[in-house]
Amino acid sequence: MKPEFWQRLREFRSDHVFNPWRDHDLLDDLRFGGPASRRNRLAAHLNRDAKYLLIGEAPGYRGCHFSGIPFTCEKQLCDGAVPHIGVCSRITTRKLPWSEGSATVIWSTLHELGMASETVMWNAFFAHPHLPGDVYTNRAPTREELLCGMDILAMVVEAFPSAKRIAVGKTAAATLKNLNFRIDHEVRHPSMGGANLFRAQMLGLAA
Repeated sequence: MKPEFWQRLREFRSDHVFNPWRDHDLLDDLRFGGPASRRNRLAAHLNRDAKYLLIGEAPGYRGCHFSGIPFTCEKQLCDGAVPHIGVCSRITTRKLPWSEGSATVIWSTLHELGMASETVMWNAFFAHPHLPGDVYTNRAPTREELLCGMDILAMVVEAFPSAKRIAVGKTAAATLKNLNFRIDHEVRHPSMGGANLFRAQMLGLAA
C-alpha cells in the first residue's frame, strides 16, 4: 500500500468513531495489542496478490476494532485461522478473547472453499462507528462517514486491480457503485440471519 494510505489511517479522527490504527482501547494488551500492532497485522493481511477482495460496511467492536483486520476477531487470531498472520497471543486483557459472528462465518466459509489465503478484506467505511459515549457498540456509518472513507476505499481497490470484487451487503455495493468501481459479485451480509445465504452465494461464486 502507498505511504499515503498509512498516513491517512494514522491521522483520521472523528466524533463517535474509533480508529483501530490510531486509537488505544482500555482493553488493549500493550504487548500484542494497540494501534501499532493493528497496523502491523493489517500490513501483513494486505501484502499479497489477492484473487478476491471482500468489501463490507464498517468495523465492529468485537472484530476489527481490536484485531486491525476487517471481518477478523481476536479468537481467530489466537486460533491461527487468519492466513499470513500466524498464531497470535492474546491482544486484549478481556477474560475471554473477543469473538464476532460475522467474522467467524466469513473465515470459516473462505477456508471451506479454499479461498482464505487468496482473499483481502476491507470496508466501505474503514473505522469503527459507535454510539455516543459507548465504544463497545456498533452503528451504521453515516453518509458523511462513507464519503470520508471513499478515498481510502479507492486506494485499496486500486491496489488489487485483478481481484474479483465482492460486495458484502448493500452498503458496500452502493459505495462501490458511487465510486464507479465494477462489482463482480454481491452477496448477503452474514449478520442478522444472513449466514446461510452468504455461504450459499459464496459457494456459487467459487463454483
